[in-house]
Amino acid sequence: MSLITISCIETKTEEQVNFDFYSSQLFQDVQLSTIFSDAKTFTDCVPKKPLADINTAYILQKKQGNVDLKAFVSENFEMPDFSEGRLAADTNHTITEHILKSWSALTAKQDHYSPLSSLIPLPHDYPTPGGKFREMHYWHSYFILEGLLLSGQQESAKKCVDNFAFLIDSIGFIPQGNRTYYLGRSNPPFFAVMVELLAAKDRDLYSQYLPYLVKEYDFWMDGSEKLSHKKRAYRRVVRMSDGSILNRYWDGLDGPRPETFSLDFKLGAMKSETTDKLYKNLRAASESGWDNSSRWLADHEHQSTIRTTDIIPVDLNSLLYFLELKIAQGYNWKGELRQTKVYLEKANARKEALIKYLWDDQDLFFIDYDFRLNKKTGVLSLAGAFPLYFKIASKTQAKPVLDRLKAQFLKTGGFITTLKETGQPWDAPHGFAPLQWIAIKAFYNYGEGKLGNEAAKRWLGLNKAVYHHTGKTMEKYDVTDSAFYLQDNDHISENGFSWTHGVFLALQNILTEEQMIEEMKVTNESTHHRK
Repeated sequence: MSLITISCIETKTEEQVNFDFYSSQLFQDVQLSTIFSDAKTFTDCVPKKPLADINTAYILQKKQGNVDLKAFVSENFEMPDFSEGRLAADTNHTITEHILKSWSALTAKQDHYSPLSSLIPLPHDYPTPGGKFREMHYWHSYFILEGLLLSGQQESAKKCVDNFAFLIDSIGFIPQGNRTYYLGRSNPPFFAVMVELLAAKDRDLYSQYLPYLVKEYDFWMDGSEKLSHKKRAYRRVVRMSDGSILNRYWDGLDGPRPETFSLDFKLGAMKSETTDKLYKNLRAASESGWDNSSRWLADHEHQSTIRTTDIIPVDLNSLLYFLELKIAQGYNWKGELRQTKVYLEKANARKEALIKYLWDDQDLFFIDYDFRLNKKTGVLSLAGAFPLYFKIASKTQAKPVLDRLKAQFLKTGGFITTLKETGQPWDAPHGFAPLQWIAIKAFYNYGEGKLGNEAAKRWLGLNKAVYHHTGKTMEKYDVTDSAFYLQDNDHISENGFSWTHGVFLALQNILTEEQMIEEMKVTNESTHHRK
């Protein structure tokens, strides 16, 4: 839903993009009404004529006092195709068969440009998360790629990465999703991890993506040269007290998020002070991928105390460390040693700063840091596993982290996201597939394969049990209570979520390979004894 043309997308910065419709009376009236149960539905509607004309007609009818809002929307907007990205419950197949069948249903075809649609067209088909998310989402896609490659869909995986390269090239970064209302924010920067996965055995392919890796890095580091002792933060970069540079999540646009407008607007109405900072922090939380979590809350409980932009996140800076390393590697393969040295120095500086500010000697865990208050947030979360996933942590640091993950985070169905129950989705008792992957790989990286396997078995067991009883796969799971899913409730109304599928196949593949190795050992030992 936008007046932006593709040429505008290619040339305008996030501040220059015109989002006036999202602050119009029509948009507000529709989103605060009961016409749609989810705010994203209207945001994804396609206007049948220019929005300016629709707005003019609405204002006129409202002044006359005879506007039927539901009828007006139906007359002027086309509804999203609700069949896209939605899977029927299926108890006639195994969960693996269901997942393999789901890829085609959860793949959107190459877009055709419409100047009235909010959809940013991409040059290739692309995987979607599923459910109401009918567009390609950034950080979801890495975990989807793990599954696509194991499903023999190398071409689809390559197209996905090429779509992200297209976005970096055309608008300067990868937005949260290919919608115009996401143009103010990105997502956890997994592009380098995708490139590493796709091009592990092909240096030429890696070199092909190097310019895009550099351009994405420049996006995240934009404004770092402007920082000083007096100006500590700008956009996504923050100057720490010792002069080192770390990053935060941000959003270059203002106001309530269009796709969650009613929730944001009502939360803003509860605050007595200005809502500008509230909306900025809600938007920044969306960039993090952890939209609603105690990680970002000053009191660790109430959404109204959100302070995302004050926080230096463990996961983000671990990802950017990896990006710096991969850029250095790319330049090294090209023989450009001066640039190799530059990015290695950046990676080493970030690693030192990350450990200095995000490692906690008392809790023996990696914890987000509030740079405004000059102290750690105190919230222990699975973000603390990212430095182990990227092998930043020393063995001395890794051991207590793994011990705590095992003792406090690992439940009967997998890892809880945080240790606190707040009612927020990204808190206990919920577990999400991407964070299971990160935490389990952390165990593998530091020689705790048996514990990693145990955690993988618990998560896969929960996925299988829920699927067996409901015929569905979920976006998130209550890892403390599998019986929860036997109830008839809204939590399980959606079926199919691609990152769950990707991680399921990836973990299942690891366990299968482990079993084959063990069986070979037994066979060899048996053969040896017979001799």
